Amino acid sequence: MGQSGRSRHQKRARAQAHLRNLEAYAAQPHSFVFARGRVGRSVQQLSMDLRRVMEPLTATRLQIRKKNSLKDCVAVAGPLGVTHFLIVSKTETNVYFKLMRLPGGPTLTFRINKYTLVRDVVSSLRRHRMHEQQFAHPPLLVLNSFGPHGMHVKLMATMFQNLFPSINVHKVNLNTIKRCLLINYNPDSQELDFRHYSIKVVPVGASRGMKKLLQEKFPNMSRLQDISELLATGAGLSESEAEPDGEHNITELPQAVAGRGNMRAQQSAVRLTEIGPRMTLELIKIQEGVGEGNVLFHRLVHKTEEELQAILAAKEEKLRLKAQRQDQQAQNIRRKREQREAHKKKSLAGMKRARAEADGDSDAEDPGAPPEAEGTSQQEEEEDEAEYFRQAVGEEPDEDMFPKAAKRRRPAGPPGKKQRLKERKPDRGSDRRPQKAKGRGPGAQAKVGPRGPARNRGQGRPRPPKRAA
Repeated sequence: MGQSGRSRHQKRARAQAHLRNLEAYAAQPHSFVFARGRVGRSVQQLSMDLRRVMEPLTATRLQIRKKNSLKDCVAVAGPLGVTHFLIVSKTETNVYFKLMRLPGGPTLTFRINKYTLVRDVVSSLRRHRMHEQQFAHPPLLVLNSFGPHGMHVKLMATMFQNLFPSINVHKVNLNTIKRCLLINYNPDSQELDFRHYSIKVVPVGASRGMKKLLQEKFPNMSRLQDISELLATGAGLSESEAEPDGEHNITELPQAVAGRGNMRAQQSAVRLTEIGPRMTLELIKIQEGVGEGNVLFHRLVHKTEEELQAILAAKEEKLRLKAQRQDQQAQNIRRKREQREAHKKKSLAGMKRARAEADGDSDAEDPGAPPEAEGTSQQEEEEDEAEYFRQAVGEEPDEDMFPKAAKRRRPAGPPGKKQRLKERKPDRGSDRRPQKAKGRGPGAQAKVGPRGPARNRGQGRPRPPKRAA
């Protein structure tokens, strides 16, 4: 396989340049522009026009559903690096525009007294100039008449400045400035004029015919005998194509600008064409947080110093109670965690103990049965042997033969009758028949029963003697 077209150093330089571009892009302010509530088609279109103004540092395809709250938008904005919210809403009487700074505020609420959409502005112009290349870079912000009229005016100017990336006048590329956003403050009416323009730079000092030749669309010279007629007299051109320029818009270019005839150190005219939207804003109030918090300024409501102190005290009390509840919740969580750990240890110990009892301990000695149980079992064994002796021999055993079983009383028969002993029948095919013993002395022998001699079932017990044939 052949080697790649780029060397290792070129790849590294490209990767570093890409990383720097990403870091620079992330450092720039980004915004969300959307409408809240039921606003209607016109106000919804106004929010889309504002989104067009804020391009490219805004979410162009942002969609907000009815179930999405402001907290949801704030939660999404953090990971995406969004720094500002521009929200348009509508009530029964007015249309409002809110400018929020994330994540901690403040929030500026404006009332929109008048507005004009982009389509209305463009339709009123004879020749409009608007194309997609103009929205590849953010607009140039121009603030006018924001003087020392109060802290709220200074805060407004700062908020509008932070909406767009800062510009270094010594390093800026003039080819990236294609649009202009003008915000003018009227101290008498305390209103803001919001205007959006397209910037066009054309050379000056040339005749109308020469300017026409420099344009992209070549003029129609079918009725002219020579090109000199066009350059000298400007024949066939309307007066509207030659816009008047003066000292107010003519300047010397510090660098070459895209366009025919816009050379460095040459005189050129800067022309503005309004592309919309157009708004007239009035500041209503300023809040400390994002949509909530202390009211720093209100145009319609003015409070005394005592009322402000009371509001501040109530706010501090609310914060104190909130901190107290958080501490109590933290203590409850800690206590429940400790209880769970203790219960877990106790359960594990019980399970281990039950497993050990089920398996048994092989190293431990068997203590055996208790004395009471042993005595009871021996008595039952002697009783069984004595009963077997009665069935085999047909007589009652001596008391010293089964001392523990001798205490057992035989059930008494009917009154007035003698209890008869049952004789066991001999096995079939046997000639032997059990004979009754006439008497038993100390050395007498017992008869042999059908099952043979009685077996000694207890340890250390005397067996009944066998009878001689």
